Amino acid sequence: MGDIVVEQLLELSYALDTFYFLMSGMLVMWMAAGFTMLESGLVRSKNTVEILTKNVGLYSIACIMYLLVGYNIMYGESSSPFFPGISFLVSGDNTVADVLSGGKDAPYYSNIADFFFQVVFVATAMSIISGAVAERMKLWSFFMFAVILTGVIYPIEGYWTWGGGFLDALGYSDYAGSGIVHLAGASAALAAVLLLGPRKGKYGPGGQINPIPGANLPLATLGTFILWMGWFGFNGGSELKVSDIESANAVAMVFANTNMAAAAGVVAGLITAQLLFGKADLTMGLNGALAGLVAITAGPDTPSMLLASIIGAVGGVLVVFSIVTLDKLHIDDPVGAISVHGVVGVWGLLAVLLSNEDATLIGQLAGIVCIFAFVFIASLMVWLILKKTVGIRVDEEMEYQGMDLVECGLEAYPEFTGAAVGK
Repeated sequence: MGDIVVEQLLELSYALDTFYFLMSGMLVMWMAAGFTMLESGLVRSKNTVEILTKNVGLYSIACIMYLLVGYNIMYGESSSPFFPGISFLVSGDNTVADVLSGGKDAPYYSNIADFFFQVVFVATAMSIISGAVAERMKLWSFFMFAVILTGVIYPIEGYWTWGGGFLDALGYSDYAGSGIVHLAGASAALAAVLLLGPRKGKYGPGGQINPIPGANLPLATLGTFILWMGWFGFNGGSELKVSDIESANAVAMVFANTNMAAAAGVVAGLITAQLLFGKADLTMGLNGALAGLVAITAGPDTPSMLLASIIGAVGGVLVVFSIVTLDKLHIDDPVGAISVHGVVGVWGLLAVLLSNEDATLIGQLAGIVCIFAFVFIASLMVWLILKKTVGIRVDEEMEYQGMDLVECGLEAYPEFTGAAVGK
């Protein structure tokens, strides 16, 4: 009778952790909508449809490539800490015998649930690039790069860390991906932006910086709130289980710290903007929220809520100064993605040292340097190949007309431009 009860408890625990994993993955998938709305709000109306197309396309490409090869590169069998193995398609799931007779090493959630949770992470990394290259990159060149990043580049650096490679052995600590996801996405974005150059009219003679405001700030604000909500799955799901007291308490702390860091990032971003510009710049507040979320992602399970708030606030200050600095360097990032996910991603990895006794400075620095160097160089090579073959930037006339008509043949707001029937 006792054995039957134990088996039932094991099955219940397995089902609960699998369900939690799936629901967390669903929340992270919803972040795709957040990125889409945020970017759509921060670009000009003539580029809205292209942004929408890029985001739904990149998510779909990420899912297909991660199924075909990416997941197995990142989590497959390999005898080398540097070079992952290569195999194709995702294998079957656990059996009842695997769960009931595996002892302490028994799987406690479905393999397919793990694939689903991981695939939405790789899509998040690719989404970061979309906003940074907005308003001047060719749509199909972007999609071609998405195939390589989601199928090869991201899985390789993911193998070094979460897959048990050499960075993991060095003690690199990155709970939910400030470096593995966010710094990686920003590194690829930086490589693209440096090759693309700025949008026409963004910079003038003598270092002049011309603001190019977004078309729909309500949409950008909605996107930020969607991302904020999705981040609970991003960080909370990374605990990987919730079926025992210790794990449940850890999940609660992760949720609370994630929320506090974002809130502090908003306030810090707004105050910094007020002091620098004399105005409470909404876009800096929105980026402050995202900066707080990125900053806490590397270690949301160990700090107190007060420390999490401080980590988020520092991220909110950093992102404002980073956006201003990149603009002065004429690095044109329409949505501030490189600053939010790259600069603040580095801060988040270092902030782990404030509360996690197991993390080391050497491990964190090794992770920062290796992830940035590999993703930046690999991405730069791919972007260069694309630039020399199919091209990566539309011509000046197409950019003036807008990406929507040129790339998609549609307008997001035709009634405002006279394109609607019966105008």
